[in-house]
Amino acid sequence: MKVPFFKPEIGEEEKKAVLEVMDSGWLTTGKVTHDFENEFAAYVGSKHALAVNSNTNGMIIAMEACGVKSGTAVITTPYTFVSTAATAVHLGADVYFADIEEDSYSISPEKIEEILRKDAENGHKVRAIVPVHIAGNLCDMKKIRALAEKYSLPDHKIYVIEDAAHSFPSKTADGFAGTLGDIGVFSFYATKTITTGEGGMITTDDDALAKRMAQMRLHGMNRDAWDRYTSDKASWEYDIIAPGFKANLPDVLSAIGREQLKKAERFREKRTKVVEKYNEAFKDCDFLTIPPDGEGNAWHLYLIQIKPEKLDCDRNHFAKELQSLGIGISMHFIAIFNFTFWKEKYPDFTPEKFPNADKHCRNTITLPLWPDMTDEMTRTVIDTVKEIGNRHHVR
Repeated sequence: MKVPFFKPEIGEEEKKAVLEVMDSGWLTTGKVTHDFENEFAAYVGSKHALAVNSNTNGMIIAMEACGVKSGTAVITTPYTFVSTAATAVHLGADVYFADIEEDSYSISPEKIEEILRKDAENGHKVRAIVPVHIAGNLCDMKKIRALAEKYSLPDHKIYVIEDAAHSFPSKTADGFAGTLGDIGVFSFYATKTITTGEGGMITTDDDALAKRMAQMRLHGMNRDAWDRYTSDKASWEYDIIAPGFKANLPDVLSAIGREQLKKAERFREKRTKVVEKYNEAFKDCDFLTIPPDGEGNAWHLYLIQIKPEKLDCDRNHFAKELQSLGIGISMHFIAIFNFTFWKEKYPDFTPEKFPNADKHCRNTITLPLWPDMTDEMTRTVIDTVKEIGNRHHVR
């Protein structure tokens, strides 16, 4: 039996919502998108929510609003998708990388402070810390916020921008992911916990940041298309306040997002049931480590780590066997220091400097996890992982 890595759950509600937008004659950013923004803001308890066409563009807009530009720097993790760091480079900034924790995929607050301490000695270039909530499990946001406050100056604030691409609807006693820093940026890519196909959302409680980001997501224009064509003010009367970007989310996609949002908690509950079966089946397998779990985990992904010392094969061989037997898998993530561009940009950016990220990168496999996985699919994944592990087990 073949098991896909992921399959989005799209129902008749999403199809009906899209057709209604198509019949309305208004396809781009308009009322449906504004409604989606308001509903998302209410869901996570944020004052502002701004729909964008990707998490990547959302990160660029968020960083720009926080003053990330040439001559500044951001701190993030090497254990993430490349866009987290590339967004800073697009704005002309440098990237300082902090290793992840030994027992999780989360950026290490201790390593962040080492960088901040050195940065303070060398002129305060850091404008933002960008933690990434890998697989829906949250970073230690209390420590990270405290560090940002500790090393900020009266005229040089260090912002915390959460890369929350994996973490909707992760929630702790302090609130939802994406509301625990100054700005949160979500992803609605096809494989995420809710989807619009492509898309994302920015959240913030800061009025000034929200105003800047709203303008910068649409060419630096002070009026969006819905306002220009539905208000009494002439549609051609607008101003350009900065050389902005093109990152708005159209109503066609927002229609899908609104229906997905209604199902987010049900999706999370269904994923969690699959995770519970995985955890129970794998807990006694001495050739692998099950994923870390913390407060509010959204369980976007299920990451296992193989233990090379227990097997006569490496991660890549193990993964290829899973694929050959019909199990759709992925790798989250290839650490950034393995890519040619980053090796050339930062020659001293080597795996040896990030031992935890390097170890996790070399040994992690992402198994299928999606709401409509059947019991038979889940059992097939479990049996296949165990069969390969037992066959390659070092006796």
